[in-house]
Amino acid sequence: MQILIVAAAAAAAITSTSLFPQSPARSEAVLVQSVLDGDTIVVATYGHVRLLGIDAPEVGRGFDSSAPFAKEARDRLTSLVLHRWVRLETDGPRLDVYNRHLAYVMTEDGQCVNTILVRDGLARVSARLPLARLQELKRAEAEAQSARRGMWTTSPPIPSASYTRPAGAGRSGAPRARGPRSSKKKPAAKKKSKKKTPP
Repeated sequence: MQILIVAAAAAAAITSTSLFPQSPARSEAVLVQSVLDGDTIVVATYGHVRLLGIDAPEVGRGFDSSAPFAKEARDRLTSLVLHRWVRLETDGPRLDVYNRHLAYVMTEDGQCVNTILVRDGLARVSARLPLARLQELKRAEAEAQSARRGMWTTSPPIPSASYTRPAGAGRSGAPRARGPRSSKKKPAAKKKSKKKTPP
């Protein structure tokens, strides 16, 4: 009888953890050393950390161009966490396929950075597993969509003009007018004749 009670308790514990996610475990305060893109940071003692449950537009590398709102997402994340102390909340898998730590990033005043980026329309919810903050992220995404923020606007931002001129452009930046080449030859310079003095 005692074995049945223990087995039933174990089955109930397994069922409750699979249906209802546990509250995330929070780290000690750690310093953010750099921001790589809109959803990846480098943190002291942990290394690369990927923001859990969200996906920001990709920043272009090399010859690849950035996706719309990628720079805005990276800049917003930078303004929130760079050179600041944060706490990491883990929930579900600890590492992704690239061996980066997966976590919610919490500011000193208790705000979830993952949720802020989604609410600003600079990231979307990508979680496929039941997470403790999944409903919070989905509400933030719905709010961004209804307010048409960031990537949920009707059109992507137009990149600002660069400082380089296109090939063949004049100083004003406009292309130089090039007409057909003339077949006329330039007149030859007149030769000066030496005046002869009479003898």
